[in-house]
Amino acid sequence: MTAKKKPKVYITRKLPDAVETRMRELFDAELNIDDAPRSVPELIAAVKAADVLVPTVTDRIDAALIEQAGPQMKLIASFSNGTDHIDVEAAARKGITVTNTPNVLTEDTADMTMALILAVPRRLGEGARVLTDKPGEWAGWSPTWMLGRRIHGKRIGIVGMGRIGTAVARRAKAFGLSIHYHNRKRVNPAVEDELEATYWESLDQMLARVDIVSVNCPSTPATFHLISARRLALLQPTAYLVNTARGDVVDEAALIKCLREGRIAGAGLDVFENEPAVNPRLIKLANEGKVVLLPHMSSATIEGRIDMGDKVIINIRTFIDGHRPPNRVLPGR
Repeated sequence: MTAKKKPKVYITRKLPDAVETRMRELFDAELNIDDAPRSVPELIAAVKAADVLVPTVTDRIDAALIEQAGPQMKLIASFSNGTDHIDVEAAARKGITVTNTPNVLTEDTADMTMALILAVPRRLGEGARVLTDKPGEWAGWSPTWMLGRRIHGKRIGIVGMGRIGTAVARRAKAFGLSIHYHNRKRVNPAVEDELEATYWESLDQMLARVDIVSVNCPSTPATFHLISARRLALLQPTAYLVNTARGDVVDEAALIKCLREGRIAGAGLDVFENEPAVNPRLIKLANEGKVVLLPHMSSATIEGRIDMGDKVIINIRTFIDGHRPPNRVLPGR
């Protein structure tokens, strides 16, 4: 009996060794050993030859690229939770299924969100730099030096109360924060009761009343610059903003202006509007202690990446076996 031919799978970035090893065992997998982002010509060549494309959030899989896919290309199994880097509608028109890796990064992202919620008011970045940038110059403890703001007893406003937003709320409640949230629809009453959460149908009204804003909604056309210049102006001057969702949900230029003018107290950002480029004005603000910047690492745990790889493999195997993959992404969703 002839062995079944392995599907040709093209992987755009380096994945954890355990994931790549399993990919090579199961598929005719082409790996990216040096982890350099693939160019557009390389991606075009890949979709012309491969049966399955495994992109990440750094790859732009737009309609022009999808249109050049060969007839054998039937699956885009994204190594990501979000799919805003893929034109899902164009893929559907071409008869290509798209999958993602949901529900594995919730706790990791919520942990990092909470870390930023602590880091910004308590000036952790500034404190760490005192010891590393000018060693030997710390004069010792002083009752009025490096004073930050207490978070216990403050109000947090969560923008987007999905899985990650809810996980952030649970952590925030444990730290003594009062939970407020805005979402397209109200969450389950049992969850609301557990968190003692206050629902705001109006985002504007919530923003004006909270001390910390946590952005946890996906990037969609509807959420582009959701936190706009007008909405930033609603925040109290003592308020902090934390974003671990997507950079384009916040109007970055308007945020920089608010921080520069002291109209809000500070910000913690793990995502940026023009990644991987980071606005030099944000870096300057970070050096001045007005913002904490992280390089899009909120989901970066070994366990999370391996879980994502496992989901990619399951989606590919299920599809190749002729069944509907468990994490199929439908157009318009």
